[in-house]
Amino acid sequence: MQQAANGGPDKTEPAAAELREFGDAAETAARAGGEVLRDWRGRFGISKKGPKDLVTEADIAAQRTIREILLGRFPEHGFIGEEGEAEREVPPLRWMVDPLDGTSNYVHGFPAYCVSVALAVGDRLLAGAIYDPVADECFTAIRGGGARLDGMALHTADPLDLNDALVAVSFPPHVSAESQAVSDFLAVIPRVHSVRRTGSTAINLAYLAAGRLDGFWVRRIACWDVAAGLLIASEAGAVVIPCRHADDPVGTPRRQEVSLERPAFLAAANRLVATGLDEALADKPSSV
Repeated sequence: MQQAANGGPDKTEPAAAELREFGDAAETAARAGGEVLRDWRGRFGISKKGPKDLVTEADIAAQRTIREILLGRFPEHGFIGEEGEAEREVPPLRWMVDPLDGTSNYVHGFPAYCVSVALAVGDRLLAGAIYDPVADECFTAIRGGGARLDGMALHTADPLDLNDALVAVSFPPHVSAESQAVSDFLAVIPRVHSVRRTGSTAINLAYLAAGRLDGFWVRRIACWDVAAGLLIASEAGAVVIPCRHADDPVGTPRRQEVSLERPAFLAAANRLVATGLDEALADKPSSV
């Protein structure tokens, strides 16, 4: 770590070499997890966590491989994985891992799933990688170092009109006709070119970074689903705005920053799209 002004270690500001090391570890682990998913595809059994929310042996095996790589290199770090491998007391520096984002897609052979790996201290994201084993694409970023796709710099698109924006949304597993997710969708869709639901939050954010999508929003999600994508999209130039959580009462004050404990936010390619989505998702949307 870098030295603080008083000569002690500044645990929130890793040195550039450390960030590069973290980024390399994230990419290595994400690619290794993707190899596990490829190996298991077509030969796994399925068990249910709940309706529309499947978990496979592949999911667990990929997380085990990722954990071994990350904690093998950084045994002092914490680990939070979707498949329940978090320590009771997680150190400040902690890896947030979704070994298979888009499990239902994976089970059905729909090509929109990935591995998401990120390192954070508090809500500060330091390094992240998203690997799509179908397209063999790896999206990466380190804090302050920009975002990349297989080593090539990424930049968000720059739509000149909200009506031209292609945006995406993540719905929770259980959606009723009266849910906030449905009302949000209905508020947004008349204002934009079209709305997509890929079934993978991490891919949505990676595609935003790559200019394939122009916006994305979510009100209820887990930290491991969004941590890497938030960093990659932000480093590619995306505008990120916290929004009301799905469980918050109407009129709850806006958060100042996206909380990794309870993520709720919109991300957009530029300020124009961000403002338009923000108005659509507001308690009382603008009439414009």
